[in-house]
Amino acid sequence: MTKAIVEVKNLRKSYKKRKTKEMITAVDDISFTVNRGEIVGLLGPNGAGKTTTIKMICGLVIPDGGMITINGIDNQKKRLRAREHISAVLEGNRNLYWRLTVRENLEYFAGNRGKSRKSVAGRINELLEQFRLKDKENEMVNRLSRGMQQKLAIAVAMLAGSEVILLDEPTLGLDIETGYEVREILREIVRTQHKTIIITSHDMDVIQDLCERTIIINSGKVVTNDRVDNLMKLFEVRAYSIKLDGHLSEQQHRLLREKFPQLVYTPDTYQSNLEVDLTNSQEMYELFDILKLEQIPVDTIDRKTINFEQVFLKIVKGEEEHAIPERA
Repeated sequence: MTKAIVEVKNLRKSYKKRKTKEMITAVDDISFTVNRGEIVGLLGPNGAGKTTTIKMICGLVIPDGGMITINGIDNQKKRLRAREHISAVLEGNRNLYWRLTVRENLEYFAGNRGKSRKSVAGRINELLEQFRLKDKENEMVNRLSRGMQQKLAIAVAMLAGSEVILLDEPTLGLDIETGYEVREILREIVRTQHKTIIITSHDMDVIQDLCERTIIINSGKVVTNDRVDNLMKLFEVRAYSIKLDGHLSEQQHRLLREKFPQLVYTPDTYQSNLEVDLTNSQEMYELFDILKLEQIPVDTIDRKTINFEQVFLKIVKGEEEHAIPERA
């Protein structure tokens, strides 16, 4: 059995603009793999090609070129067989029938997968307990809270029994308590049932908390494919906060801005603060050479604590400098 359960090779997709008929490249030769039992984040800013990639993985959009295999099955040549191995929750409650009850939704979607009501009755009861929906099983879905609708949508995907689950914004619009509950459920699914989960989200706290690895797409290309903890360490050592006992001169400020375009300078009444990213140790010496021009005393130097949202923004805003090769 191969380690990779999802393989994307040289994927391409272009669209024609309706008004101008201009061809736009949405996905430009993307390749990556997802291994069995991983929780992987598939990220990108709006318009990066992420949604198109997701739809091609699910078999909803046909690529112009390249290949996608799910559990070794080509999802273009054997689309129905490939789809047996992947379930998708696209924007949560859109996957549900609102005028059916919680239990009826589970029974209906199981029937779509060719499973009888009797054969899934026991599994439905397990999922209702696991997702804390048992007391709502006869409630119409349109009367549920957003959090309960989201949990039900994930339970429907679980009922399919597929090895890969793709979750699009699984915590969008949820309150803090329900968001944490969904995270814990997803961790338990991977830990006890060895599922593979691909998450797209704009909530970087969710990605940092859940995902072992992240694949970041920008301008139709993969710009980063690495473990989340590796990325956190990489960018944390670059970010510094320096407190000065005094203010920069205009010349110093200009020289620093030329050398470090992302520098943030905050003067206070008597002191000032610099926030700067350094890519190597030599830049630290260059920074202090500029500070020495006016002999400004340095009060403190601290390495900044960084979160994954900052890492993500640094990568997508300065991908040429920060793009990292695949190390999956």
